[in-house]
Amino acid sequence: MEITLKDVFFSYNAGTPLENEVLRGLNMTLESNKITAVVGRTGSGKSTFVQHLNGLLYPTRGSIKVGDAWIMNNSKKKTVLFDKVGIVFQMPEHQLFEDTVIKDVSFGPKQLGWRNELIRSKALEALRLVGLDESFADRSPFELSGGEKRRAAIAGVLVMEPSVLILDEPTAGLDPAGKQSLMELLLSWREEQQRTLVIVTHDMDLLAEYAEDVIVFESGKVNVRTDPLTLFTKYRDRIEALGLKLPMALTLVEHLNARLRSPMVINSVKREAILAQVADHFLVASGKGGS
Repeated sequence: MEITLKDVFFSYNAGTPLENEVLRGLNMTLESNKITAVVGRTGSGKSTFVQHLNGLLYPTRGSIKVGDAWIMNNSKKKTVLFDKVGIVFQMPEHQLFEDTVIKDVSFGPKQLGWRNELIRSKALEALRLVGLDESFADRSPFELSGGEKRRAAIAGVLVMEPSVLILDEPTAGLDPAGKQSLMELLLSWREEQQRTLVIVTHDMDLLAEYAEDVIVFESGKVNVRTDPLTLFTKYRDRIEALGLKLPMALTLVEHLNARLRSPMVINSVKREAILAQVADHFLVASGKGGS
């Protein structure tokens, strides 16, 4: 499902002496079935931006088209699209509140008036999608491990079968194995369901590994929009200005290039591709590479 923003402005406390303009004239389209990363320093407008995409917030001026629906400030009836655009907020496990996992996962569908039989089957399917089998359904969410809590919270969004899934710092607080496992689950869901992912993150390794499109926010505007390879090469200065670090694999290449007579020119920002390129470079340099 495509999302288009046209001249979108947003202010907190609009029309008061405390008015704070956060979004300033956004014009963009988020393409269907694509992974888009949104980055920028704290306070740049990233989280405010994504909360506009399903009607949690409404623009002070401008319009947003989500599929066939419109989100506009002058609409007589407010459009809420929680079932079409799902948002997983940072540390979603802190939002668990029911006494069983399945009740928590079922909360959204119940608010939409789904039939009980359908709710249970869809809730169990959502749990399966995040790697939690039926044995977790009647357990208290507060007895789960940190990683299991996060998966249960994400299941509560996936159960709505959104066309667009927004992830705000999805791997924050997870160890490397937990990060990889969670992202593999989400990517599997996305590929199986042909969905759109929007990832808000400060993690440049995550961006490099998974993003296809990158939007860099600064002071409520789009500073640059590009692909990950171009971002870390042509727009390297923008990354540094925002206080963000290069992915670890690219940092390795930089350290190596500082000592090589013939520096390597990377053609991918994915970790495995970079490491393979480094290995090939040294094999060739040692005379053990191909002809």
